[in-house]
Amino acid sequence: MTHIDAGAELDPVHPVPVPGRATGLTGAEVAERVARGEVNDVPVRSSRSLTEIVRANVFTRFNAIIGVLWLIMLFVAPIQDSLFGFVILANTGIGIVQEWRAKQTLDALAVVGEVRPTVRRDGEATEVATSDIVLGDLIEAGPGDRVAVDGTCVEADGLEIDESLLTGEADPVVKRPGDALMSGSFVVAGTGAYTATKVGREAYAAQLAEEASRFTLVHSELRSGISTILKYVQWMMVPTAIGLVVSQLVVKEHGFKDSIARTVGGIVPMVPEGLVLLTSVAFAIGVIRLGRKQCLVQELPAIEGLARVDTVCLDKTGTLTEGSMDVAALRPLGDTDEEYVRRVLGALGACDPRPNASLQAVIDAYPDHGRWRCTQALPFSSARKYSGAAFSEDDGTHSAWLLGAPDVLLPDGDPALAETEELNRRGLRVLLLARVREDLEDPRVKEGAEPAALLALEQRLRPDAADTLRYFAEQDVKAKVVSGDNAVSVGAVAAKLGLSGAEHTVDARTLPEDRAEMADALDAGTVFGRVTPRQKRDMVGALQSHGHTVAMTGDGVNDVLALKDADIGVSMGSGSEATRAVAQIVLLDNSFATLPSVVAEGRRVIGNITRVATLFLVKTVYSVILALLVVCCQVEYPFLPRHLTLLSTLTIGVPAFFLALAPNTERAEPHFVRRVMRYAIPGGAVAGLATFVMYMIARHFYRGSGALDAETSSATLTLFLISMWVLAIIARPYTWWRVCLVAAMGLGFLLVLVVPWLQDFFALKLVGSTMPWTAVGVAAVAAVALELLWKWVGRRFTG
Repeated sequence: MTHIDAGAELDPVHPVPVPGRATGLTGAEVAERVARGEVNDVPVRSSRSLTEIVRANVFTRFNAIIGVLWLIMLFVAPIQDSLFGFVILANTGIGIVQEWRAKQTLDALAVVGEVRPTVRRDGEATEVATSDIVLGDLIEAGPGDRVAVDGTCVEADGLEIDESLLTGEADPVVKRPGDALMSGSFVVAGTGAYTATKVGREAYAAQLAEEASRFTLVHSELRSGISTILKYVQWMMVPTAIGLVVSQLVVKEHGFKDSIARTVGGIVPMVPEGLVLLTSVAFAIGVIRLGRKQCLVQELPAIEGLARVDTVCLDKTGTLTEGSMDVAALRPLGDTDEEYVRRVLGALGACDPRPNASLQAVIDAYPDHGRWRCTQALPFSSARKYSGAAFSEDDGTHSAWLLGAPDVLLPDGDPALAETEELNRRGLRVLLLARVREDLEDPRVKEGAEPAALLALEQRLRPDAADTLRYFAEQDVKAKVVSGDNAVSVGAVAAKLGLSGAEHTVDARTLPEDRAEMADALDAGTVFGRVTPRQKRDMVGALQSHGHTVAMTGDGVNDVLALKDADIGVSMGSGSEATRAVAQIVLLDNSFATLPSVVAEGRRVIGNITRVATLFLVKTVYSVILALLVVCCQVEYPFLPRHLTLLSTLTIGVPAFFLALAPNTERAEPHFVRRVMRYAIPGGAVAGLATFVMYMIARHFYRGSGALDAETSSATLTLFLISMWVLAIIARPYTWWRVCLVAAMGLGFLLVLVVPWLQDFFALKLVGSTMPWTAVGVAAVAAVALELLWKWVGRRFTG
């Protein structure tokens, strides 16, 4: 709250006179501080640096294991047995390139969406980059602005700061000159200015701010699930590898190099080395695709998270409707003179240097005549639902006025509310202008308010809102409209957009405070009006308590707490700095219609990674089973590394890359590890057992010096055919390109079998016709078993 003296100096920038307005630093003082390094130099990054990208892709546990085995093979075996190492190099290179491209996209979008604080230098207000703020700068702040650095309040005009993101306390704190302001908090009402006392890494929330906007791959069910799988794989690898080493080196009296080669051949395929890479690539390409649609994904798991969302909470203003408004009607009440009302509204608009959309419509419709002096101002607060001002009029009389929600300012039963209801049913937003006699600082100021006029505002519907709501309905995602406006008015807007259930509106003031009861009411309702900022946060928590995955969209400061607590926060690019700071996804073009693209991208990533993860883990399972059977039966391991490199490339590596980037509209389901392993374990078991059976049949059939090579070739053919059937199942439902992909992989293997130099290179030569056709028969039986097993699993285990 600000009281203004009659002799105050008029500020040409701000309509309200501000006594003794500070001018800020001079250009020379700024240059001096920059030279001393007193600059806000905290790097706020939207992505990892190139060094971090390289480190994350190269220095992994499994890369280390594969790297050591690769070096060993380079010394003890022909180059073709070391091909798996070159594949790892290629995969890692692809991962680095794709993530670097994603970084460039993120950085470019972050620059577009960057907020530039306003500082006063040499008495003039100037926008600067956050990193250009220097110690001692005078920074202006208004509704929605985030406090960029720690400082001391110098000016305050009803300045209210929300420090909930730092302290957890949801109630706004009124700030007066001399009070401390902490970086990371944000302005919810009023205006002011503060002097920077701590900049750079010394600021209270510097590290929090950096972490909040950094490219991250954590808190993702997909990635945590893959990490869990890799942990179990690592545990299985150690005893299996020891058993292989003992059986191949000690029990079997073969040459050292050949034993080492076959031991490595048994260990390498256990590692699903491409799975982590493919997940990173899929996420990175998702970021690039969404970046082209002006969607800034501040945290990569947000793509996955929004795909899992089953409830979207939408704020009406700025989401379903455009931010700007037009005055549709002015209805004086009683014997109030309409011309006088217009003058009051013009003066009220001139009192706020940072008007919201409603007040801006008033300013546009009723210009200030400039002859009234504002003596007291009460900025709008979403918690209060009204603003106000007191004036010394041109004839010397004094008056005080409130402008806000009629059902908040008036008691039940007031005749003006009936007229308000009629306007609300038309979808108009209605404000009441009321005269008050109390001091504006009095919390009971609205008691006894005298209604003077009703102001009806018309909000323009977003042209894409109806289609977006229809998309969510088709995808079984429930849309809840949560607004601070009158419930009837909000319901009328939602009904125009075709939202199911919009006719049954709920006034949030009637919602129960008990979380369980509130959750029941939220499940039953669709449109909620007169929702306070704290209630928005409580509503998100209540929905989550019923097992819903909740996305919250918004653009105003009253949405920040709910955005922060929601599973996925989505902010409009034109929204306040505070909302963009806490949101995981920022729609830079302010288009609500972009959300379906994000959902679709998330579903593509999750669905496809689930598919290809099954491919990779079938290989891991059959590799472990083969190794265990070899150890138990005390026989030579049937494959050299070159054989499994060939099989992995044709049945997993190449097809998985294409399948991971293919369109996929399947709804995301939870329990990633369980769903993948329920197919991978039986699939890998069938493949491993069938291959070993064929290997043992071939051992009893072939004799002589080249027997082991013939046995290996028969086992390789069996495993390839079974793996191809697994690929054929994973590739369903078939499209032309998927059929071509599977066929191309089959032709690739056939090429190896018929081209002599490829036969020699991969040590594959089918001897006779009995064992090759036996291998085909064994593979056919295994394929039938796979089909039956996976169908049984699909029926037996759901969800």
